[in-house]
Amino acid sequence: MQNILKNSTLSLALAGSLLTAACNQNASKSTATMTDSTSSTTAAATLPAASGFEKTIDGKQTHYFLLSNKNGLKAAVTDYGAHLVGLLVPDKTGKLTDVVLGFDDISGFQKAKSAYYGATIGRYGNRIANGKFKLDGKEYTLFKNNGPNTLHGGKDGFDSKVWDARQIDSSSVELTYTSKDMEEGFPGNLKVKVVYTLTDDNGIKITYEATTDKNTVVNLTNHTYFNLNGAGSGTNQDHIVQIAADGYTPVDSTLIPTGKIEPVKGTPFDFTNATSIGSRIGNDDQQLKFGKGYDHNYVLNKHDMNTPIATVVGDKSGIQMQVFTEEPGLQFYTGNFMDGSNTLFGGKKDEHRTAFAMETQHFPDSPNQPNFPTTVLKPGAVYKTQTIYKFSVK
Repeated sequence: MQNILKNSTLSLALAGSLLTAACNQNASKSTATMTDSTSSTTAAATLPAASGFEKTIDGKQTHYFLLSNKNGLKAAVTDYGAHLVGLLVPDKTGKLTDVVLGFDDISGFQKAKSAYYGATIGRYGNRIANGKFKLDGKEYTLFKNNGPNTLHGGKDGFDSKVWDARQIDSSSVELTYTSKDMEEGFPGNLKVKVVYTLTDDNGIKITYEATTDKNTVVNLTNHTYFNLNGAGSGTNQDHIVQIAADGYTPVDSTLIPTGKIEPVKGTPFDFTNATSIGSRIGNDDQQLKFGKGYDHNYVLNKHDMNTPIATVVGDKSGIQMQVFTEEPGLQFYTGNFMDGSNTLFGGKKDEHRTAFAMETQHFPDSPNQPNFPTTVLKPGAVYKTQTIYKFSVK
């Protein structure tokens, strides 16, 4: 499957204000209960306790996995929804900071108004118009869970499934799931594998693989909500963002792409130069009104895994995150629908625009948009792609 779109080339020039830097299902009890806290010389930082992620759901036991690298970074992953639960990285003072919004336990994800925090999204990330698409002349009907549309796989997407998992080593965990033929309306038995790896150059690498026994559509992504000043630290509006994309896909009032690819130049969507999230989010622009802020797919310029396609810097922490991917698109979402209704880890609230997401992907509604890069996966082919979120300090 083609996972890289070759559009017009743009060399990503980071502005002067940014520095270039960089169990299986029967897992042992010892793995599932590894220490869940860590410390730096300046302060202690914690991850949610493992005990909150040991639960039986639909007859399957859930688990918690702790990942670490040689530099002291820590990440927590659960096989419920293949969620990234937390991620500790050092800020400019060396203080470990959890830059990922999540919950104290699995019940938090289950009860939340939105359970996408850190989730693996599938079978189809983002929106499909009117909950239907045609493939090989046959129309498939999906569950509409976002107004008239299907969002992030439907009513019970991959984010709510208990995956099979095994800890590969101290820095990696592998999760697998088989989505049955016609689950949520999608054709084909789809076998999926996702691997999280905490790399020694301070990246969280996510690799995806999938195979099918029938023609189907696939668009896998991760929906982590980031705040580089630390979860619960307040607004994201002063984070500095740069995205290597000359174009984006404008949407209608239900956030479905119109099918056009339009230039960002001269619009509030131009992040080719480093710009704060909040500098133009309130502009009198129809697209911003539709999304209640940024909730749009960027058409990435030509790139490879050596080229960051986006860079974000926390204005208070100095933490810099670079995004590398093989995907052709990036959904930049600025937490416009966050409303404080969820209680997060440590009692924090998910207040309006206190986090952002950068979901690497194929484009929304591609099954209904023939001019977009295809998301069709056929028997015998392997869907394979990777994304890295790499951290350093300014």
